[in-house]
Amino acid sequence: MATWSDFAAAEPLLAAGIRALMEQYGPGMGYLATVRPDGGPRVHPVSPVFTDDGLYCFIVDSPKRRDLVRDGRYALHAYPPEDNDDEATITGRAIEVTDPAAITHLAGTLHASPDVDWSLFELTIDTAMLRHHGPAGALPLAATPFAPAFAQTWQATRNLRRTLAVAS
Repeated sequence: MATWSDFAAAEPLLAAGIRALMEQYGPGMGYLATVRPDGGPRVHPVSPVFTDDGLYCFIVDSPKRRDLVRDGRYALHAYPPEDNDDEATITGRAIEVTDPAAITHLAGTLHASPDVDWSLFELTIDTAMLRHHGPAGALPLAATPFAPAFAQTWQATRNLRRTLAVAS
């Protein structure tokens, strides 16, 4: 596992591309998948927060929060862009932030309401993927020149190395 800042230092262009897709509509927006108690997936929209120190999410009292407390595994996928089919996905473990000073600082900086029952989680990174489908999208039309899709991936377990995969 790596923090967002460790990942961004190791792969600045990949991190910038993922962040750009997550923040393409202004504040961070994505779909957070968690693991239900029965092992199935649970997916909900969230607003991830990128800072110089890490990647965070404020999670209100909900099944999603209980999933993260019980089993911190998550996958975060960017909202789809309006003009193409590019994708950004991050997987890892969500760790509840318990340091009062860190919580107060982030809540103040990000204007998190003290009247809402939320918990702050840091999203650590195991894998990161950015996939470009080209101008034709994931399903090219016959009249559009085909540009092969490519994906940039990164895994923390590979000593912070990036691989480049080309799809046919």
